[in-house]
Amino acid sequence: MSKDFAGIIIEEAEIKAKVDEMGRQITEYYSSLGIKELVIIGILRGAVIFMSDLIRKIDLPMTIDFMAISSYGTSATSSGSVRVLKDVSESIEGKHLLIVEDIVDTGLTLQCLKNLLWARNPKSLHLCSFLSKPSRRLTDVTVDFCGFEIPDEFVVGYGLDYAGKYRQLPYVAILNPEVYAKI
Repeated sequence: MSKDFAGIIIEEAEIKAKVDEMGRQITEYYSSLGIKELVIIGILRGAVIFMSDLIRKIDLPMTIDFMAISSYGTSATSSGSVRVLKDVSESIEGKHLLIVEDIVDTGLTLQCLKNLLWARNPKSLHLCSFLSKPSRRLTDVTVDFCGFEIPDEFVVGYGLDYAGKYRQLPYVAILNPEVYAKI
C-alpha cells in the first residue's frame, strides 16, 4: 500500500456489491412509482466512476447529463463558496431527476445544487451518493440512496481525489494528513 494512505476503508469487492444493491434499490423505487424515465445527472468529476458502474445496474430507461460544481479547489476542506462550472445540457422541466454524487460532506454544496435545480421545475428530484459523512453535515440535505456512511476522514479512490490524484483507485483509502498538509 502506498505511503500516501493510512489504510483502505472500503475494498473493491464491497464497492461492487453495494453498487449492485443500489442499482436494484433505485430500479425498484422508481418502478413502484410508475416512473418511466429518469434523467441522471452526474456531478463531475468525482461521481464519474460511481455513476458509470451504477447506471449499468439500473433497469429503467434513462438519459444522462453532467454538472460540474466546485467548492474545494485544491484544498482538503470546502471553501463554502459554490461555483457552477458546467451546467446540464438539456431542459429538466417536468422530468424525474436523480443526482449522482461521490460524497456528501457538509451538505452545503448539494443543498445549493438542489435549490438551483428545483427552480427549473423538475417533476421530482432525488439524491444518490456513493459516500456520506453525516458527522460533518451543516445542513439538512437528504441523501435518498446512499452507498456507505464513513467517518470524518479525508478519503480518496473510486472517483474521489485530492488535487486531481487518486481517482483511479478501485478502493477507498484514507489519505495521510501529511499529503494534504503540503499545500
